[in-house]
Amino acid sequence: MRHTHDLAFMRRCLDLAGNAEGATAPNPMVGALIVHDGVIIGEGYHLKAGTPHAEVHALNAVRDRSLLPQSVMYVSLEPCSHHGRTPPCADLIIRSGIRKVVVGTEDTSIKVAGRGIARLREAGVEVITGVAEKECRIINRRFFTWHEKQRPYVILKWARSADGFIDLVRNADDAVEPHWITGMTERILVHRWRAAEDAILAGGATVRADNPSLDVRFWHGKNPLRVIVSRSGNIDPRSRVFDGSTETLLFTTNTSLSLPGVQVIRLTGKNDFVNEILRTLHSMGVQSLFVEGGAFMIRSFIEAGAWDEARRFTGMMTFGNGVPDPFPGMRPEKLFLFEKSKLEITYHFDGNSV
Repeated sequence: MRHTHDLAFMRRCLDLAGNAEGATAPNPMVGALIVHDGVIIGEGYHLKAGTPHAEVHALNAVRDRSLLPQSVMYVSLEPCSHHGRTPPCADLIIRSGIRKVVVGTEDTSIKVAGRGIARLREAGVEVITGVAEKECRIINRRFFTWHEKQRPYVILKWARSADGFIDLVRNADDAVEPHWITGMTERILVHRWRAAEDAILAGGATVRADNPSLDVRFWHGKNPLRVIVSRSGNIDPRSRVFDGSTETLLFTTNTSLSLPGVQVIRLTGKNDFVNEILRTLHSMGVQSLFVEGGAFMIRSFIEAGAWDEARRFTGMMTFGNGVPDPFPGMRPEKLFLFEKSKLEITYHFDGNSV
């Protein structure tokens, strides 16, 4: 039987899980609680791949283990049932004496796929599933997309002027630097976003025009894998993205191109280069891709239907003319106001707006 407080406890699991954003890949973010007579007596979350899972931390936090047989475990994702770098959590729960487990959502990855829940039930543990299921899938949308769609979760990000342009028209003698539409607050936010993703992608035109670093210098955390796409290979090897500070891939059809410290991956030259890139990244274990432009790259992902989330800033300045918004028909699900812009977000995880 499901009780009204189950939802509150599961949302606490999600709050805990979110503390490890950007740190657990290729594992999911998971939070767990131990509740006795409506009181939380232990809680924890998965910190990093290869370290103990959320269930282990929650159980270790319980001071009086004699309470466990009368307690309920809440966990945002189905407990694992296989030996990996850590032992199966389902077996640990069974040995602990806990007789009831509330699960947010099933783990659909091939290694688990319902077997953790089945093992608990076979041992006589009552298991309730589907509590805050939508929220539990959203927090791990990168993990689920990689396993279910066989590609990384794709986030598109760009900024446009108040009159709908993402850049001015560039002349050959223009300075190699961005035309900023947003302010420092938005840039810090973008660097926070970068730190949460496995990889960041930009096209050759963006590298030539803006010379970006594609790092997280305004935030703490790891720099994402840099993915540069230049089918022609017409790109300056002295660009910041090739400075050797971060692992970098270059996708190109240029068969003679070679750059020190950069992994060059040959494209076939077919029109479906977006899915070609995504298949390669999936095979490398990349679960999420942050696409920062430019207009051609963003439009290519949209036209290929290979995107899950779009984040667009609209600034207050006007350009009068320039490179048009590659996704003018975007209808945001969320809106945030900043000092120098507004942020519009939409995504269709699992093919549905949420």
